[in-house]
Amino acid sequence: MKKLLLVLLSAPLLAFASGAELHLDKAPDHSGDYAALQTGAKIFVNYCLNCHSASYMRYNRLQDIGLSEAQIRDNLMLAGNKVGDLMTIAMQRADAKVWFGAAPPDLTLIARARSSEFGSGADWLYTYLRSFYRDDQRPTGWNNVVFENVGMPHVLWELQGDQAMGQEHKLELVRPGKLSPAEYDEMVGDLVGYLSYMGEPVSEFRKHLGVVVLIALTVIFVFAYALKREYWKDVH
Repeated sequence: MKKLLLVLLSAPLLAFASGAELHLDKAPDHSGDYAALQTGAKIFVNYCLNCHSASYMRYNRLQDIGLSEAQIRDNLMLAGNKVGDLMTIAMQRADAKVWFGAAPPDLTLIARARSSEFGSGADWLYTYLRSFYRDDQRPTGWNNVVFENVGMPHVLWELQGDQAMGQEHKLELVRPGKLSPAEYDEMVGDLVGYLSYMGEPVSEFRKHLGVVVLIALTVIFVFAYALKREYWKDVH
């Protein structure tokens, strides 16, 4: 019993030690960049929404990044949904578990869920989506440096190309894809930007509101200090 308790207490420390070896690349900050977020939304719908839902996100929230209702309906809604519908998928979780070994997670809050002391969730996703490599030992033929033995196949492989694990545990591009490495990194940055946006669509409003509140508090402080000096000037 004592040994079991020791193992349980040591588990978080072991996880911390193993995670410390992971290097996460810095994801580009696309908050407020509507063009990048729109591109990211398009990539998400075409490559992610087939298996992963975003069931806490409605299509009409894309109007907040500069898209009209007609643009959303004509370009991003592939299943004839209504613009006010949630971004769900037809695949059942039970079927997904049989096909993939585990049901693909909902991606609405994935950027926030992957945040840790080692980096932001955006950094984790940015590194993860660029770290797939060929592995014949895996059922899908793919593995990932960031998420070892992941069940997800590399759905963007045609764009990135094939990577292989080289010497010193470094990835090497052995077969180019449709995009150059720089273009692929830029595309992944746009996708990650959109995933981050889904986790908190009001992030930019919150930041702007915070600035306004701080300015208002500063003005109030000036008047309050002037009033205090006027009130106490004759008190000795």
